[in-house]
Amino acid sequence: MCGRFAFYSPSEATTALFGVHADIEIQARYNIAPTQFVAAIRNDESESRELVMLRWGLVPFWEKDPAIGNRMINARAETVAEKPSYRNAYKKRRCLILASGFYEWRKEGSSKTPYYITTEDDSPFAFAGLWERWDDKESDESLQTTTIITVDANAFMQGLHHRMPIILQAESADRWLAGDNELINNVEEITPPLKAWAVDRRINNARNEGAELIEPDSSVA
Repeated sequence: MCGRFAFYSPSEATTALFGVHADIEIQARYNIAPTQFVAAIRNDESESRELVMLRWGLVPFWEKDPAIGNRMINARAETVAEKPSYRNAYKKRRCLILASGFYEWRKEGSSKTPYYITTEDDSPFAFAGLWERWDDKESDESLQTTTIITVDANAFMQGLHHRMPIILQAESADRWLAGDNELINNVEEITPPLKAWAVDRRINNARNEGAELIEPDSSVA
């Protein structure tokens, strides 16, 4: 799964990489948690790309209680095309969730050690995502939400966790937004080389923030 990530790369360079202008200010974040807003790129009604902020945790348009989104931060690639909660968005509402890296927790003895994972060359990337718009008919409240697509871990990630997010770079991101349904079956081919290191357990608290959260933890061998 993917339950915490970071996006601190220069936003103008990152959005240009994925074919959109950074017309909103994106604050550098090192500890993005579920229910918080994330930077995403999607196609608008004219099929032009736009940069938007979406709340992490997808709420299907037909749900009565938006709190369901708290449990829908990830969607499994194996079932995303069939599950009622995701299949409509999979067909019509795909997005790119901008990231610099993400965290996973590896069980070591009786505790779990957090690790930060990023591309080998430190370049920014995007997670394959879906988005939905939920409207409350009683209050006129409108909420736009997103979820991250995950797959079985590749050889590198298996030492940390059994699942991983789909990581997209410029070319594969184009394919995802264009509706390529074969992409999720060939994730091994599109995943860039990765690196990882242990970080301080302060990342466990979503209220902690700052660049020091991704610094290597020297106490972990």
